[in-house]
Amino acid sequence: MHVIIGLLGSLVTIFYLLDRLGIDIGGLNPFYWYRRRAFHKKLTADPIYSIEDPLHIASLLVIGVAKLDGDLTAEQKRVAHEQFESSFSMSPKAASELFGSAAHLLAAPQLIDTQLQKLAHQNKDRFSQEQTESMLEMMGRVAAAEGQPSEAQVQFINTVRSQLSVGQEPEGTWT
Repeated sequence: MHVIIGLLGSLVTIFYLLDRLGIDIGGLNPFYWYRRRAFHKKLTADPIYSIEDPLHIASLLVIGVAKLDGDLTAEQKRVAHEQFESSFSMSPKAASELFGSAAHLLAAPQLIDTQLQKLAHQNKDRFSQEQTESMLEMMGRVAAAEGQPSEAQVQFINTVRSQLSVGQEPEGTWT
C-alpha cells in the first residue's frame, strides 16, 4: 500500500511541477481534446455548410447559378432581387440584405459548383416539393436573365432538381 501512495504522490508532484513550469497538461484530457477539436473544425469550416434555413440555402443556390459563368450582371442582380421580393415575400431592403449575404458567401468562383452541389445534397430534406419547384423556377429565371442559360447553368439546375426531388413531404411555401 505504501508503494501505491508513493507512486501517486510522485505523479502528483510531477504534474504540479509541469504546471508550474508552464506546460499545459490539460491536453491529456480526452474530453477537453474532443471539445477543442470540434470547435476548431467548426471555426475553420466553410460557413456555407453551417446554414440551415431553407430560405438562405435557396438564395445561395439562386445566386450561385448566376455566378457559374462569372460575375453577376446588372440584369441578373435585378431579376434576383425581384425573385426574392416576390417569391420570398420580402421587403426590398430584406431582399437586398439576403442577396448581399449570399453573394458574399459565394466569393470564390472556382468552388461554386462543388460547394453548391454539396450544399444541396446536405440539405435536401429541408425543402418541401413546393419550395423545390419555386427555387428551381427562380434559378431558371435568374439564369435566363441575359438570354439563354449556359450549358453549365442548365446542367447545374438539372443536378439540383435530381438531388432535391426525391420523395418529399409537402410542408408549405416560403412564408
